Amino acid sequence: MNITERIKTYMRLMRLDKPIGILLLLWPMLWGLWFAAKGFPDKQILIIFVLGTILMRSAGCVINDFADRKIDPHVERTKNRPMATGRVSALEAITLFAALSLVAFLLILPLNQLTILLSVPALFLAGTYPFTKRFFVMPQAYLGIAFSFGIPMAFAAQTNSLPPIIWVLMLANLFWVVAYDTAYAMVDKPDDLRIGIKTSAITLGRFDVLGVMLCHICFIAIMSIIGLLQQMSLVYYLGLMVASGMIIYQYTLIRNHDRMLCFKAFLNNNWVGMTVFAGIAFDFLIFPH
Repeated sequence: MNITERIKTYMRLMRLDKPIGILLLLWPMLWGLWFAAKGFPDKQILIIFVLGTILMRSAGCVINDFADRKIDPHVERTKNRPMATGRVSALEAITLFAALSLVAFLLILPLNQLTILLSVPALFLAGTYPFTKRFFVMPQAYLGIAFSFGIPMAFAAQTNSLPPIIWVLMLANLFWVVAYDTAYAMVDKPDDLRIGIKTSAITLGRFDVLGVMLCHICFIAIMSIIGLLQQMSLVYYLGLMVASGMIIYQYTLIRNHDRMLCFKAFLNNNWVGMTVFAGIAFDFLIFPH
Protein backbone atom coordinates (compact mmCIF):
# COMPACT_ATOMS: atom_id res chain seq x y z
CA MET A 1 0.00 0.00 0.00
CA ASN A 2 1.12 3.55 -0.68
CA ILE A 3 0.86 6.24 1.99
CA THR A 4 -2.58 7.46 0.85
CA GLU A 5 -4.02 3.93 0.87
CA ARG A 6 -2.49 3.22 4.28
CA ILE A 7 -4.00 6.40 5.77
CA LYS A 8 -7.41 5.48 4.34
CA THR A 9 -7.04 1.97 5.80
CA TYR A 10 -6.16 3.37 9.23
CA MET A 11 -9.16 5.71 9.04
CA ARG A 12 -11.39 2.70 8.33
CA LEU A 13 -9.78 0.87 11.25
CA MET A 14 -10.64 3.86 13.47
CA ARG A 15 -14.17 3.83 11.98
CA LEU A 16 -13.97 7.50 11.06
CA ASP A 17 -16.17 6.59 8.09
CA LYS A 18 -18.86 5.48 10.57
CA PRO A 19 -19.22 8.26 13.17
CA ILE A 20 -22.16 6.71 15.07
CA GLY A 21 -19.82 5.50 17.84
CA ILE A 22 -18.34 8.97 18.27
CA LEU A 23 -21.82 10.47 18.59
CA LEU A 24 -23.03 7.88 21.11
CA LEU A 25 -19.93 8.60 23.22
CA LEU A 26 -20.26 12.36 22.70
CA TRP A 27 -23.86 12.93 23.85
CA PRO A 28 -23.52 11.74 27.48
CA MET A 29 -20.28 13.68 27.83
CA LEU A 30 -22.13 16.81 26.65
CA TRP A 31 -24.99 16.12 29.07
CA GLY A 32 -22.38 16.05 31.84
CA LEU A 33 -20.66 19.25 30.69
CA TRP A 34 -23.91 21.21 30.47
CA PHE A 35 -25.14 19.98 33.85
CA ALA A 36 -21.75 20.76 35.40
CA ALA A 37 -21.68 24.30 33.98
CA LYS A 38 -25.47 24.79 34.30
CA GLY A 39 -25.40 26.02 30.74
CA PHE A 40 -22.71 26.56 28.11
CA PRO A 41 -19.38 25.24 29.48
CA ASP A 42 -15.89 26.68 29.24
CA LYS A 43 -15.01 26.78 25.52
CA GLN A 44 -11.50 25.35 25.96
CA ILE A 45 -12.87 22.42 27.98
CA LEU A 46 -15.58 21.83 25.37
CA ILE A 47 -13.07 21.71 22.50
CA ILE A 48 -10.69 19.43 24.44
CA PHE A 49 -13.48 17.01 25.32
CA VAL A 50 -14.93 16.86 21.81
CA LEU A 51 -11.49 16.14 20.32
CA GLY A 52 -10.76 13.68 23.13
CA THR A 53 -14.01 11.85 22.45
CA ILE A 54 -13.09 11.43 18.77
CA LEU A 55 -9.60 10.19 19.66
CA MET A 56 -10.70 7.75 22.36
CA ARG A 57 -13.52 6.28 20.31
CA SER A 58 -11.04 5.82 17.46
CA ALA A 59 -8.58 4.16 19.84
CA GLY A 60 -11.38 1.94 21.15
CA CYS A 61 -12.22 0.78 17.63
CA VAL A 62 -8.57 -0.06 16.95
CA ILE A 63 -8.13 -2.15 20.11
CA ASN A 64 -11.53 -3.78 19.51
CA ASP A 65 -10.46 -4.96 16.06
CA PHE A 66 -7.11 -6.12 17.47
CA ALA A 67 -8.95 -8.21 20.08
CA ASP A 68 -11.38 -9.58 17.46
CA ARG A 69 -8.88 -10.07 14.64
CA LYS A 70 -9.45 -13.85 14.63
CA ILE A 71 -13.21 -13.56 15.13
CA ASP A 72 -14.18 -10.82 12.65
CA PRO A 73 -13.39 -12.89 9.51
CA HIS A 74 -16.19 -15.28 10.57
CA VAL A 75 -18.85 -12.60 11.14
CA GLU A 76 -20.81 -11.35 8.15
CA ARG A 77 -20.89 -7.70 9.30
CA THR A 78 -17.19 -7.50 10.17
CA LYS A 79 -15.45 -9.82 7.69
CA ASN A 80 -14.23 -6.92 5.53
CA ARG A 81 -12.65 -4.85 8.31
CA PRO A 82 -8.95 -3.96 7.78
CA MET A 83 -7.56 -6.40 10.35
CA ALA A 84 -9.95 -9.18 9.32
CA THR A 85 -8.66 -8.94 5.73
CA GLY A 86 -5.01 -8.72 6.81
CA ARG A 87 -4.48 -5.16 5.59
CA VAL A 88 -3.32 -4.03 9.05
CA SER A 89 -0.93 -6.03 11.24
CA ALA A 90 -1.27 -6.56 15.00
CA LEU A 91 1.82 -4.40 15.61
CA GLU A 92 0.38 -1.56 13.52
CA ALA A 93 -2.89 -1.72 15.46
CA ILE A 94 -1.20 -1.64 18.88
CA THR A 95 1.04 1.24 17.77
CA LEU A 96 -1.94 3.21 16.46
CA PHE A 97 -3.91 2.56 19.68
CA ALA A 98 -0.98 3.80 21.77
CA ALA A 99 -0.51 6.90 19.59
CA LEU A 100 -4.20 7.86 19.74
CA SER A 101 -4.29 7.32 23.52
CA LEU A 102 -1.14 9.42 23.99
CA VAL A 103 -2.54 12.33 21.96
CA ALA A 104 -5.81 12.14 23.94
CA PHE A 105 -3.79 12.25 27.19
CA LEU A 106 -1.71 15.21 26.00
CA LEU A 107 -4.95 17.03 25.17
CA ILE A 108 -6.13 17.02 28.79
CA LEU A 109 -2.81 18.10 30.35
CA PRO A 110 -3.94 21.79 30.48
CA LEU A 111 -6.87 20.71 32.69
CA ASN A 112 -6.89 20.15 36.47
CA GLN A 113 -5.30 17.20 38.28
CA LEU A 114 -8.62 15.49 39.07
CA THR A 115 -9.47 15.27 35.36
CA ILE A 116 -6.02 13.90 34.54
CA LEU A 117 -6.33 11.24 37.28
CA LEU A 118 -9.74 10.16 35.96
CA SER A 119 -8.26 9.64 32.50
CA VAL A 120 -6.35 6.59 33.81
CA PRO A 121 -9.40 4.40 34.58
CA ALA A 122 -11.08 5.78 31.44
CA LEU A 123 -8.20 4.49 29.30
CA PHE A 124 -8.18 1.17 31.17
CA LEU A 125 -11.90 0.64 30.50
CA ALA A 126 -11.55 1.55 26.81
CA GLY A 127 -8.60 -0.79 26.37
CA THR A 128 -10.06 -3.80 28.18
CA TYR A 129 -13.70 -3.77 27.03
CA PRO A 130 -13.11 -5.75 23.79
CA PHE A 131 -11.66 -8.67 25.75
CA THR A 132 -14.71 -9.01 28.07
CA LYS A 133 -16.69 -10.75 25.32
CA ARG A 134 -14.68 -13.91 26.03
CA PHE A 135 -15.83 -14.40 29.64
CA PHE A 136 -18.42 -11.79 30.76
CA VAL A 137 -22.07 -12.64 30.00
CA MET A 138 -23.03 -8.93 29.81
CA PRO A 139 -20.11 -7.13 28.13
CA GLN A 140 -22.56 -4.38 27.18
CA ALA A 141 -22.70 -3.39 30.87
CA TYR A 142 -18.90 -3.03 30.90
CA LEU A 143 -19.16 -0.90 27.76
CA GLY A 144 -21.81 1.17 29.54
CA ILE A 145 -19.34 2.01 32.30
CA ALA A 146 -16.64 2.86 29.74
CA PHE A 147 -19.04 5.04 27.73
CA SER A 148 -20.15 6.83 30.91
CA PHE A 149 -16.71 7.91 32.08
CA GLY A 150 -16.88 11.16 30.11
CA ILE A 151 -19.49 12.32 32.65
CA PRO A 152 -17.30 12.44 35.79
CA MET A 153 -14.41 13.74 33.69
CA ALA A 154 -16.64 16.55 32.41
CA PHE A 155 -17.68 17.53 35.95
CA ALA A 156 -14.07 17.30 37.12
CA ALA A 157 -12.86 19.56 34.32
CA GLN A 158 -15.63 22.13 34.70
CA THR A 159 -16.03 22.22 38.51
CA ASN A 160 -12.95 20.38 39.90
CA SER A 161 -15.38 18.23 41.92
CA LEU A 162 -17.40 15.03 41.69
CA PRO A 163 -20.90 15.80 43.04
CA PRO A 164 -23.32 12.91 43.71
CA ILE A 165 -25.40 13.72 40.61
CA ILE A 166 -22.68 12.28 38.37
CA TRP A 167 -23.35 8.75 39.66
CA VAL A 168 -27.05 9.08 38.90
CA LEU A 169 -26.27 10.39 35.41
CA MET A 170 -23.77 7.56 34.85
CA LEU A 171 -26.40 5.01 35.90
CA ALA A 172 -28.90 6.47 33.43
CA ASN A 173 -26.33 6.31 30.66
CA LEU A 174 -25.36 2.75 31.64
CA PHE A 175 -28.95 1.59 31.05
CA TRP A 176 -29.07 3.47 27.74
CA VAL A 177 -25.83 1.91 26.50
CA VAL A 178 -26.97 -1.60 27.47
CA ALA A 179 -30.24 -0.96 25.62
CA TYR A 180 -28.77 0.22 22.32
CA ASP A 181 -25.78 -2.11 22.35
CA THR A 182 -28.04 -5.11 22.98
CA ALA A 183 -30.03 -4.10 19.89
CA TYR A 184 -26.67 -3.90 18.09
CA ALA A 185 -25.71 -7.36 19.40
CA MET A 186 -29.00 -8.74 18.06
CA VAL A 187 -27.64 -8.04 14.56
CA ASP A 188 -24.72 -10.44 15.09
CA LYS A 189 -26.54 -12.94 17.30
CA PRO A 190 -26.47 -15.93 14.88
CA ASP A 191 -22.74 -15.40 14.16
CA ASP A 192 -21.89 -14.86 17.84
CA LEU A 193 -23.73 -18.06 18.85
CA ARG A 194 -21.79 -20.02 16.25
CA ILE A 195 -18.42 -18.56 17.29
CA GLY A 196 -19.09 -18.82 21.03
CA ILE A 197 -18.56 -15.25 22.25
CA LYS A 198 -20.81 -13.70 24.87
CA THR A 199 -23.23 -10.78 24.45
CA SER A 200 -26.25 -9.48 26.32
CA ALA A 201 -28.47 -10.47 23.36
CA ILE A 202 -27.38 -14.10 23.80
CA THR A 203 -27.59 -13.99 27.62
CA LEU A 204 -31.14 -12.58 27.52
CA GLY A 205 -32.18 -15.19 24.96
CA ARG A 206 -35.82 -14.89 23.92
CA PHE A 207 -36.21 -11.99 26.35
CA ASP A 208 -33.75 -9.77 24.44
CA VAL A 209 -36.41 -7.34 23.19
CA LEU A 210 -37.92 -7.10 26.67
CA GLY A 211 -34.46 -6.48 28.11
CA VAL A 212 -33.79 -3.66 25.63
CA MET A 213 -37.08 -1.94 26.41
CA LEU A 214 -36.71 -2.31 30.20
CA CYS A 215 -33.28 -0.70 29.99
CA HIS A 216 -34.71 2.16 27.93
CA ILE A 217 -37.50 2.63 30.50
CA CYS A 218 -34.93 2.76 33.32
CA PHE A 219 -32.91 5.29 31.31
CA ILE A 220 -35.87 7.65 30.82
CA ALA A 221 -37.04 7.18 34.44
CA ILE A 222 -33.60 8.03 35.90
CA MET A 223 -33.21 11.00 33.55
CA SER A 224 -36.60 12.22 34.83
CA ILE A 225 -35.35 11.93 38.42
CA ILE A 226 -32.26 13.90 37.42
CA GLY A 227 -34.57 16.59 36.08
CA LEU A 228 -36.23 16.84 39.50
CA LEU A 229 -32.89 16.89 41.34
CA GLN A 230 -31.54 19.60 39.02
CA GLN A 231 -34.82 21.57 39.08
CA MET A 232 -35.17 21.47 35.29
CA SER A 233 -38.18 23.04 33.56
CA LEU A 234 -40.73 21.76 31.05
CA VAL A 235 -38.23 22.14 28.17
CA TYR A 236 -36.06 19.36 29.61
CA TYR A 237 -39.00 17.01 30.03
CA LEU A 238 -40.19 17.79 26.52
CA GLY A 239 -36.84 16.48 25.27
CA LEU A 240 -37.34 13.28 27.29
CA MET A 241 -40.86 12.89 25.87
CA VAL A 242 -39.60 13.16 22.28
CA ALA A 243 -36.79 10.70 23.09
CA SER A 244 -39.39 8.31 24.54
CA GLY A 245 -41.31 8.49 21.27
CA MET A 246 -38.15 7.49 19.41
CA ILE A 247 -37.64 4.57 21.79
CA ILE A 248 -41.18 3.35 21.09
CA TYR A 249 -40.34 3.53 17.39
CA GLN A 250 -37.23 1.43 18.08
CA TYR A 251 -39.46 -1.25 19.63
CA THR A 252 -41.37 -1.56 16.36
CA LEU A 253 -38.02 -2.15 14.62
CA ILE A 254 -36.56 -4.79 16.94
CA ARG A 255 -39.66 -6.77 17.98
CA ASN A 256 -39.41 -9.22 15.07
CA HIS A 257 -35.62 -9.67 15.34
CA ASP A 258 -34.97 -8.59 11.76
CA ARG A 259 -31.19 -8.02 11.70
CA MET A 260 -31.25 -4.96 9.43
CA LEU A 261 -34.08 -3.35 11.42
CA CYS A 262 -32.22 -4.03 14.69
CA PHE A 263 -29.25 -2.17 13.24
CA LYS A 264 -31.57 0.67 12.20
CA ALA A 265 -32.85 0.83 15.79
CA PHE A 266 -29.27 1.00 17.07
CA LEU A 267 -28.48 3.93 14.75
CA ASN A 268 -31.65 5.74 15.87
CA ASN A 269 -30.12 6.17 19.33
CA ASN A 270 -27.97 9.00 17.99
CA TRP A 271 -31.19 11.02 17.71
CA VAL A 272 -32.25 9.95 21.21
CA GLY A 273 -28.97 11.22 22.67
CA MET A 274 -29.14 14.44 20.67
CA THR A 275 -32.75 15.09 21.71
CA VAL A 276 -31.93 14.63 25.39
CA PHE A 277 -28.99 17.00 24.98
CA ALA A 278 -31.17 19.56 23.19
CA GLY A 279 -33.62 19.46 26.10
CA ILE A 280 -30.80 20.08 28.59
CA ALA A 281 -29.13 22.84 26.55
CA PHE A 282 -32.32 24.75 25.71
CA ASP A 283 -33.59 24.45 29.28
CA PHE A 284 -30.45 26.14 30.64
CA LEU A 285 -30.52 28.68 27.78
CA ILE A 286 -34.17 29.71 28.26
CA PHE A 287 -34.30 29.37 32.04
CA PRO A 288 -30.81 30.10 33.49
CA HIS A 289 -30.30 28.33 36.83
